[in-house]
Amino acid sequence: MIVYGSSLSPFVRKVLAFGAEKGIALENRPLGPGAEDPEFMEASPFRKIPALRDGDFSVCDSSAIVHYLEAKFPEPALIPAAPEARARTIWYEEFADTILMGCGAKMFFNRIVSPRFFGRPGDLGVADKAEREELPPILDYLEKVAPGPDAYLVGDGLTLADIAVASPFANLSHLDIPADPERHPRLAAYVERILGRPSFAPWLEKERTLLARTAA
Repeated sequence: MIVYGSSLSPFVRKVLAFGAEKGIALENRPLGPGAEDPEFMEASPFRKIPALRDGDFSVCDSSAIVHYLEAKFPEPALIPAAPEARARTIWYEEFADTILMGCGAKMFFNRIVSPRFFGRPGDLGVADKAEREELPPILDYLEKVAPGPDAYLVGDGLTLADIAVASPFANLSHLDIPADPERHPRLAAYVERILGRPSFAPWLEKERTLLARTAA
């Protein structure tokens, strides 16, 4: 199976970590949005990342991909079957994709992606406003729901909820905006624990290397 897209994208990273937690062998091809690779374009007609190819089947969008992987490889289950637990898991994924990363993207794109990869200045006013006004209430919410040590957002084990919520914090860490352990101690400890898992850690190391190189 091939996953198209750079793990710098929290959505690509989510898919790669999800696959790793399931023990699925995923080949990553780190294309960027808008890439013109023919196989990628077939899998993602609008050239958005991530996209997945599994033999003759292809699909794009991180949520579609993880649900495909869950259906094809049901064990270990990362999307609960019980109605309440499944609903909460899908909520956290949607929250992470739209609210958390909707804010984070304004900072990450304008401060890193635009200047380093597109060669043009980002809108720092937009980034600064997102950090100043949008991010704090999001972090305050997560501090309220963050589980304690050895616990998870939904049920007794790791689920898609944890993977989806933790992934954008890698982008925030690349921006030197970690969760503040004084203001958000539960959240800071939780994020550190999830991003330290073997499903995440190797990708974060590769990303740090890439960003260090592009900063030179």
